[in-house]
Amino acid sequence: MKGDRRGQLVGAGLAALWFLIVLVAELSAGKPAFVPAILFALGPLIACAELEPLPTAGFGVVAVGLVGLTSVWNGTWDTAQMWLRVADVGLVSVAAVALAAVRVRREAQLDRIVRIAEVAQRAVLPLVPTHVGTVAAGARYLSAAEDALVGGDLYDWFHSDRRVCFIVGDVRGKGVSAVEQAARVIRAFRQSAAGAGDLATVAAEMSAYIDPFLDDEEFVTALLLQVTDRGHITLVNCGHPHPLLITSHDGATLVDLPSGLPLGLGRSFEAVTVPWTPGDRLLLYTDGLSEARDARGEFLPVLPLAPLLRTSTVEDALDSVLGAVREHVPGGRFTDDLAVLLLENVDGDETHAVDPRDYRVGRITSQSIQPSPVKVGPVAPQPLEPTPVEPVPGTAAENVG
Repeated sequence: MKGDRRGQLVGAGLAALWFLIVLVAELSAGKPAFVPAILFALGPLIACAELEPLPTAGFGVVAVGLVGLTSVWNGTWDTAQMWLRVADVGLVSVAAVALAAVRVRREAQLDRIVRIAEVAQRAVLPLVPTHVGTVAAGARYLSAAEDALVGGDLYDWFHSDRRVCFIVGDVRGKGVSAVEQAARVIRAFRQSAAGAGDLATVAAEMSAYIDPFLDDEEFVTALLLQVTDRGHITLVNCGHPHPLLITSHDGATLVDLPSGLPLGLGRSFEAVTVPWTPGDRLLLYTDGLSEARDARGEFLPVLPLAPLLRTSTVEDALDSVLGAVREHVPGGRFTDDLAVLLLENVDGDETHAVDPRDYRVGRITSQSIQPSPVKVGPVAPQPLEPTPVEPVPGTAAENVG
């Protein structure tokens, strides 16, 4: 991974400045020399911290040339002392080029790993449809800054004839291993949510499932939600930040939930049911939002974000919140991944719960959903009248013929 342009300019500028300082000191000292010319060798060492091998080699050539120039000035040209200095500066320059090559190769390896992790994470995270059951939904995922490793933030949803569930979670750790664990959490969520147990049982089953895959220092914080009925939701907190509830009557509060142990550590969990009236919105998020720091190191307060979440649509509200987070962190650069999920009780008709447009363009592919029929092509298929056939013992191929 090549250093950014600004870093390269800084590295080159510092190396050139060092050359200038040593040269001025050498020339102003008169004869004999006051500053050893071997100090020119520090120029390539400074350059190799930011530049690639070829520019670093260029600074090495300049350093050797300056040794010769100062030798002419102080009268030591073609002496054993001069050639010793040339050899010293040349060896240090070669070492600087080697260091630059090693650094560039390792940065390229790290860049490949990070890109693989990012692709894997985006492949793991599902696309949340605009409507799930009686809930309007929207989700966002933002990667950390380029110099930070990708994390294990996740979200998912489940919809069946019996219930609608959501999850937001965060795997402790970074890199490919965190993405791998996030995929396991999503798999565990879908398997457990499809069962007959209540939400606390779902959390317990998930914890038991992923526990064998976690190292001693690994765990997963998560917040699970189930739409109990049109007026209530049930929540289970597994060591995760509390959600922000924005009511239709301009009220806002962080929902006080029992903070259970994270998944992989806990074995039993407590479910809490809270009112959920039409027009209410609920923001679920990872600590990339609540622990976003400003230039003074202060965390972003979550509750003051409530007015931004009352905008016209769920998507606009999410954009407003993420804009506020970018304004809070220095330079708009995130040091941790961030996942947010915003839900609204629209009290809609569950028959058309999933937006048909999502189904038509193939955005929903792996969830247990039965959307309303949609005509995809310009010509509607015509039913065919089957011809009665008497069953005859024999193979399937013979029956078909």
